Amino acid sequence: MTSEHTGTASTDVDVVVCGSGVAGLATACALGRLGLRVALLEKKRRQPAIAKGEILQPGSLDILHGWGVLPSLEARRAARLNRLVIREADGADLLAMDFGTLDNEWPWMLSHDHLTILECLGESLGASVRWQRGVLVSDVIRDAHGRVVGVRAEDGGRAYDVRARLVVAADGMSSRVRRLSGMSAEPVAYGHRLLSFELPTTPAVADEASAYTTRRGVVLVYPLPDDRTRVYVQVQADELRKADAARLQQWCDELVAGVPALGPLGEWFKKGLDRRQTLPVWRYRAPSLVRPGVALVGEAAHGAHPLAAQGMNTAIGDAHELAAQLAAADITREEAVDAALRAYETERARRIRHIHFMSHDVARLMTSTSRGAGTLSRRLLRGTARSARLRHLTTYNVSGLGMRPLGALDRFFQLGIVPDPRGARPTPSAE
Repeated sequence: MTSEHTGTASTDVDVVVCGSGVAGLATACALGRLGLRVALLEKKRRQPAIAKGEILQPGSLDILHGWGVLPSLEARRAARLNRLVIREADGADLLAMDFGTLDNEWPWMLSHDHLTILECLGESLGASVRWQRGVLVSDVIRDAHGRVVGVRAEDGGRAYDVRARLVVAADGMSSRVRRLSGMSAEPVAYGHRLLSFELPTTPAVADEASAYTTRRGVVLVYPLPDDRTRVYVQVQADELRKADAARLQQWCDELVAGVPALGPLGEWFKKGLDRRQTLPVWRYRAPSLVRPGVALVGEAAHGAHPLAAQGMNTAIGDAHELAAQLAAADITREEAVDAALRAYETERARRIRHIHFMSHDVARLMTSTSRGAGTLSRRLLRGTARSARLRHLTTYNVSGLGMRPLGALDRFFQLGIVPDPRGARPTPSAE
C-alpha cells in the first residue's frame, strides 16, 4: 500500500534512483551531469560478484565516453573485442561480425568484470549525486492526485521519506518500485540455463568473442582482462544438480569431446569447477515504462537472453535517453517532467521492442538442440554470411548503434530461396 503525501513540504531532491546496478548507476551518472540533485539508494551494502553484464557494445562506448566513464575502463585494461564470430563446434566460421566495418569512433566491444564496470560508473557520479547503501525502499509516496512524489526509505530500522520530482525504478527484474507504482512485467523463463566459468588463461583468439553452435546448445567464449577467459555453457535446469566430483569431471570431458574447439581449455574447466555459477535466463518487457512521477530503466523494464549481450547495454541506453528528455524539461514543473517521461517511453519502447525480438531470435537460433532447428540455424547463418549487406546489417543491429530490423524478404535471402540483389554492398548505418 502506498503512502499519501498531502502537505506542501519542499522537495528533498530532484530525482530518487532506486537501485545501483548498471541501470541505476548509469541513470544517476547521466542525470547528475545535468546538475540535478540525485539520491541513489541501494539496499545491498556490498555488491556480490556475478558473471553478468561484462560486454559493452560500440553504441554504449559512445555514451560512456560522453559521461567520462570510458577512460576509466580503458585504464583498467578492458579487453577489446573486434569481432563476434558464430562458429561450428570444431571452430569453423559460420558468420563473422566485424565491428571494424561500422562507421563509429569505437568500432569494437569491450569486456570487463561486472564489478569493475560498476566501479567505473560509480567513480563518474557527479557532485550532485548522493549514493547511500543499505537503504531499503519500502514504499512510494503519492500526492493527493495519485502522482508519485517520492519514496519511503528504511535504513538500520529508521524509516524516513525522500521527496522528489521524479522516482526512477532501477531495482531489477522483481522491482518493488515498479509494482508499487502500478506497473507490471511478466518474466518468461527459457527452458535452459547458462553455466559460467572464469578460466585463468587466454582463449585461442584474444580479440574476439566466439559463440559455438553445438548439439548441446550454445557455448560462448570471450577474453577478460589480465589473461582470463569467460565461458558460458548452455545446460538443462537440472543437468548438474547433485553431481559429485567424479560426475563433474566426466561432464567436462564430454563437453570438450562435443565441442572440439574447446580442447585447449579442457583442463582449465576442471580446475574452475568450484567457481562455476549457474544462471537462469529470462525474457520480458514491461507494457509501460512510465507513470506520472515514475520511470523504469534497465531490468525493472526489460530482460533479454544474454547471448546477444544487449541487457546491460540497453540499460545504458535507457539512462541516456531519459537524461536527454529531462535536459529539455523544466524540472520544477510536474507537468513538464511527466511530458518528458512520456517522450522517453515513446522513444525507448520501440527500441526495446526491437532489441527484445532480436535477442529472442538469436537465442532461438543458437540454443535449440533439435536436429531440424540446428540445420535451419546453420542455413540462416551461412546465408547471412554470403551477403555483405545482411552481414553488415546484423553487425549494426548487435552493436547498439541503432536498429534496422530484417524484413520478410531478408529471411528469403538468408535461406537462399532468392539471391540478395544488394548483397554485394553494405547497408548504410542509419536507423
